[in-house]
Amino acid sequence: MNPATALSGVLVDELIRCGLTEVVLAPGSRSAPLALAAHADSRLRLHVRIDERSAAFLALGLAKRAEKPVVLICTSGTAAANFFPAVIEAHESGVPLLVLTADRPPELRGTGANQTIDQVKLFGSSVRWFAEVGVPEERPGQVAYWRSLACRAYQRAAGPMDPGPVHLNLAFREPLIPDGDSAWCESLDGDANGPWIRSRVAPPSAALHISPTRRGVLVVGDGASNVRRYVAAAGMAGWPVLSEPSGNGRYGDHAVSTYHFLLGNQAFAEAHAPDVVVTLGRPGLSRPLLSWLKRAQEHIVVAQDLTRWPDPTRSATQVAQAVEIPVTAGDDDWLNSWRHADLTARDAIDQVLDSAGMSEPRTARDLGALLPNGAQLFCGSSLPIRDLDWAMRPRRGLRLMACRGASGIDGVVSAAIGAALAHNGPSYALVGDLTFLHDQNGLILGPREPRPDLCLVVANNDGGGIFSMLPQAGLGAPFERVFGTPHGVDLGYLAAATGTPYTRVEEPDELSRAIKGDGLRIVEVRTDRAASVAVRGRMREAALAGLTTLGY
Repeated sequence: MNPATALSGVLVDELIRCGLTEVVLAPGSRSAPLALAAHADSRLRLHVRIDERSAAFLALGLAKRAEKPVVLICTSGTAAANFFPAVIEAHESGVPLLVLTADRPPELRGTGANQTIDQVKLFGSSVRWFAEVGVPEERPGQVAYWRSLACRAYQRAAGPMDPGPVHLNLAFREPLIPDGDSAWCESLDGDANGPWIRSRVAPPSAALHISPTRRGVLVVGDGASNVRRYVAAAGMAGWPVLSEPSGNGRYGDHAVSTYHFLLGNQAFAEAHAPDVVVTLGRPGLSRPLLSWLKRAQEHIVVAQDLTRWPDPTRSATQVAQAVEIPVTAGDDDWLNSWRHADLTARDAIDQVLDSAGMSEPRTARDLGALLPNGAQLFCGSSLPIRDLDWAMRPRRGLRLMACRGASGIDGVVSAAIGAALAHNGPSYALVGDLTFLHDQNGLILGPREPRPDLCLVVANNDGGGIFSMLPQAGLGAPFERVFGTPHGVDLGYLAAATGTPYTRVEEPDELSRAIKGDGLRIVEVRTDRAASVAVRGRMREAALAGLTTLGY
């Protein structure tokens, strides 16, 4: 047996013993040993994509939803560099990716050899761990090295306290395909009882206990863990819950869905200064919320890894792996004040959306309400996630996800497909037109590839709508070309090119019927950029006018 085949077979086998079930492959020559090993093992589900960036985000979506490592394989050269955006997102959002890049052997590096670049620590500090595996050789001791390395890589990617991407660079000499010989100088088999190394994780330290108070607030940002536990505790303590959509804490009687507008009112924000704020995940959508956090007397950040914690406002007073929110007796004036203001603002916002016709905020609100229990909604990181934050009512039974680690628009179609393939139920995505076009290659699935049940809802305003919400919109003549970036693409033709079913929505009441069905499909919602900006402005004005009636 040639060494490349031996290493690849052992590595794949040991990763499966560790718990691996999904492999994403971008095809190439130097990665042939890994590709053939993954294809040959029936214990794996293999996904093949021709575009490395799409492949990487597909793996990211799979790993994000499954919450376990997914292997990502490519050949040498710039193929590996195309993984970088997804690796950065996985690093920032704590997604367990295991990146296996094939490489040329050392004697070819720096010689001008074809498809050979410096891949050592290619992803820099954006991975949790890197290992240069070394050219495989037929000599005793290699199998123990390969299997222990596989276990270490899998466990470091998985966390569990600090999951994230791990990079193994594998240099292969030819031959790269099996030669029909099964002989090797030592047994290639692993431990019959499981992984070569079985790790044990120490229990987290004792939870931080908070002094009893009714004037507390739970803030839930993207990527939060143990959300149900903390939302239940906040409910028992009489605290309001301010949850971003992808925090998945916006449900129940304590959910305050209009916090962005409430905290934008200075009088309300000052009157609702809390004794303590507990933050889960990474809040970052609402500037009024972030400004309000800066003024908190006590701000406790809950983070699994005490070497890395989210604190964009630098207002944290304590960081803990777990917090005990005390149940306190007393009146509910604090919570009722938040709830009354929230209901008033929500009614005012809904009146604006109902009277404005088709708009992006209304599409977000209606989609969030229409989806069945057990559904998953993947959100684009630009305006769609913000429209959901501003317009979505509290509800149960819906899982929301987004690539909010680095908040890029790249790879969202592929990430949504990956998440759909890992989800046991119907999946949907809400993305803008530029986000959709940026990853249109994600729609290219070979005839033998697993097919997702995913409805891609594309809000098409012919350009970069979020820039119309920023100061750049006042620049005049340069704005439309440099920031608005109209594209004029007919999404129906693009859908036809990939054989993807397509529906176009013109009126709000057409959305519920358009999203029905199964399999991969596209629903285009045509909107007007300027009109949607105006609607968002009226939403804010209506919410603030409602607060005025309450004395704020």
